[in-house]
Order: sequence, then structure tokens, then C-alpha cells
Amino acid sequence: MDIATIVGSIAGLIVILIAIFLGGDFGTFVNIPSLLIVIGGGFSVTVMRFPLANVASALAMGAKIAFTHKKSTPKDKIDNIVELAELIRKDGPLALENAEISDVILKKGSQMVADGYEEEMLVGILERERDLYLERLSEASKIYKQLGDAAPAFGMIGTLVGLVQMLSTMDDPSAIGPSMAVALLTTLYGAILANVIALPISDKLATKSKHEEVNQTLTIDGISHLRANRSPQLIKEMLLAYLPEKERHMAELEMAAG
Repeated sequence: MDIATIVGSIAGLIVILIAIFLGGDFGTFVNIPSLLIVIGGGFSVTVMRFPLANVASALAMGAKIAFTHKKSTPKDKIDNIVELAELIRKDGPLALENAEISDVILKKGSQMVADGYEEEMLVGILERERDLYLERLSEASKIYKQLGDAAPAFGMIGTLVGLVQMLSTMDDPSAIGPSMAVALLTTLYGAILANVIALPISDKLATKSKHEEVNQTLTIDGISHLRANRSPQLIKEMLLAYLPEKERHMAELEMAAG
């Protein structure tokens, strides 16, 4: 579970709600026409730019990654791969079939090693899966970015609609208030949808894409070493290049001490 996303989104909404309740009645800030303009308009424009099926899958992927994603570090990946290398050295490649592996790509690659896939074929299959997954992440990030860009724009459109309605009913004081509410609340809804939901998730997906590119490339490289039956020590030394400089230095000191 991604605590940062949950805490950040909840904190942002709580701050807005506190400001609303301190300033007056919550019902004043609920306006159905404004919601229809911002949400309906934002999603409509997004669907125009991307296939409907892609939008649906991107929204689901964004919510899942933003709120339930469990981050794994390159060091964790290296440790897991080294453990598998030690298992192979002790019991042979077939021992990988019964190994408990939580990482999906590492599990699939280990099964391929156990099944005797050629290294070139194994790496090709896993690299293609990695590239397709990264492409889906990138498209999901673009879709949320489009939604974040469209929401404030439709907020402004709603503001103009409300102002036109207000100006056309200046002779009726009872109609001025509802028209002004539409004018102002659409801007508020657009800003909330963009800055509290859509754009943060877009950035989260972009960060996830970079993180997964490193992790999955590391994993594929490690599986290739497993297939070549290299020693656990050599595999660890070769994979340390994926670590940030400070972590790599600490890992090298641990290896030297061990």
C-alpha cells in the first residue's frame, strides 16, 4: 500500500473540507450542473483523445498503483536473485520450480530457467513484456495528465456559462445567486479534480514507470545470469551497478567484510 499517496490525497481533501466548514454551509458548495460540466466534460475530451478501452484500463491501473502499490528496491531484487543463484548451485535449476517468489517477472523468468529456455529466447520474451508494461504505464500517465489539463479548462467553461446566465437574468435577483454558484464552483471543482486527483496520479505513474524500468531491467539481467549458471558472488557484483552510488558503496563494504 502506498502510504504517501493515501496520506497526501486525504490531507488535501481534509484541508479543503475544513476551509468549507469554517466558512459556512457545506451544501453551498454542492452544485450538480457544475459537477456535470467539469467531470462530464473532462472525461469526454479524454475519451476523444484516447480509445475508450484504454481510458478505462488506465483509470483502473492509476488507482491501483497510486493507492495499493508496494515499492520494492533494487537491493531487494538483487538479494532475491542471489538467493536463487545459491539455490541453483546447491540443488540445480529444477529447484527453482518450488522456490517461493513474489515478484511476477522474476517468478516467470525463474520458471523459464527451470524449463531450460535458451538465454537469448528467455531475455527476448521478458524484455518484450517489460516494454509493453512500461508502454501501458506511460499511456496511463498521459491519460491522467489529459484529465488534469481538461478539468480546469472545463471549470473555466462553466464559469463563462454561469456568467452568461447571470448577465441574462440581471432583472431577476433570485436567479443571480444560482448562476454565480455555477460560475464559481466549476472553477473550484476543476482545480480539485486536476490538482488533488488527476495530476498527482499522473506523476505517480510516471515515477512508477522509471522505477519499474530499472527494477525489471535488473531482474532480466539477473535471470540471464541465472541461466548462464554464474556464481552468486559474481551475480551480486555485476548487479550492484543498478544501485545508487551510496547504496552500492555500502553493499561493496558488506561483501568485503563477508
